[in-house]
Amino acid sequence: MNAAGGGFFHFGASHHTAPLALREKLALTPEKSAVLGARAGALGGLREWAVLGTCNRAEFYGVAESAAVIDRLEAEFCAVLECPPADLLGALQRTAGLEAIRHLLAVAAGLDSQMLGETEIFGQVKDAYAEAQRRGTTGPVLNRIFQKAFQAAKFVRTHTALTEGQVSVASVAVDLSLKIFGELGAARVLLLGAGEIGEKTARAFKSRGANALTVASRRLERAMELAQSLAAAALPFEHVSGRLADFDIVVCATAAPGVVLTSEMATAALRRRPARPLFFIDLAMPRNVDPAAAGLANVFLYNLDDLAKIAEENRAAREAEVARAEAMIAEKAGALWQKVARLCGGGAAGGENWPETARSAG
Repeated sequence: MNAAGGGFFHFGASHHTAPLALREKLALTPEKSAVLGARAGALGGLREWAVLGTCNRAEFYGVAESAAVIDRLEAEFCAVLECPPADLLGALQRTAGLEAIRHLLAVAAGLDSQMLGETEIFGQVKDAYAEAQRRGTTGPVLNRIFQKAFQAAKFVRTHTALTEGQVSVASVAVDLSLKIFGELGAARVLLLGAGEIGEKTARAFKSRGANALTVASRRLERAMELAQSLAAAALPFEHVSGRLADFDIVVCATAAPGVVLTSEMATAALRRRPARPLFFIDLAMPRNVDPAAAGLANVFLYNLDDLAKIAEENRAAREAEVARAEAMIAEKAGALWQKVARLCGGGAAGGENWPETARSAG
């Protein structure tokens, strides 16, 4: 492929380039992912594609016939997310060819995660690939690259100590709670949201001694199901506001499109529990807790970025493992690119001669 050609590419934004407030705008809900997929399918010149949306990234992987096709796709990306291109200056990244492969392998292995070495991203990448397969938008290039990415991620985790220590949102959240409360046996914990992240966090609390656990979800049957498996209580979601004062720790992990716990709700709860603090852990994207609540006396609010900073303290002990893992990824990415370059439609340099092979929107 030459300068006018195309090939395997990636573009998107992540925690590396987009602050929390911008990542909220870029949250790829299932509905928005479906719309983006439909618009991508209507574009000529886009041969294969997959969409990856997590708490910390919104990314698109595919095979295009030209860089101009990706320009049009980026425009659709901004339109679907209702985010003006100007807001993404410096945040939207694009890579192609070898660099795009190296990026995907690093993402799958947890090397590109906000919490270095976290394992949830592996499942999220697998889900994104499975959804692309279901839609029929994968082909010989994406099939091979994603499958090799899964193999590389498993190899890195098997042959390095990258995942040792606090490497999940759940573990960091629970350890932070332990530091604040000393022990969790007497702490009353409310979990808002019964999805995968919420369930993992709830189980982490139980494993560290939290006995008084309550689950609330917009789907009461799901809250009751999870509560039963945890020997916990279930609470109808509409009762959360009136019961907020009864809890010491509130973990928020719903899929709501915005705030579900307002500053006013926190203020009312504090009046009913004078001199007793409220500890909020907001694991949602977009955020579930009004950021203004952090300014209230006796309220302690931590979001995903706050937890990532805490987890970063453990990174120094794993720097040697990071270097080993990066070397493994680079080697496997290079070998894979040699095999798929021609499948993309050109020689071994495929995609790397684009004028915009690796760029930022800024």
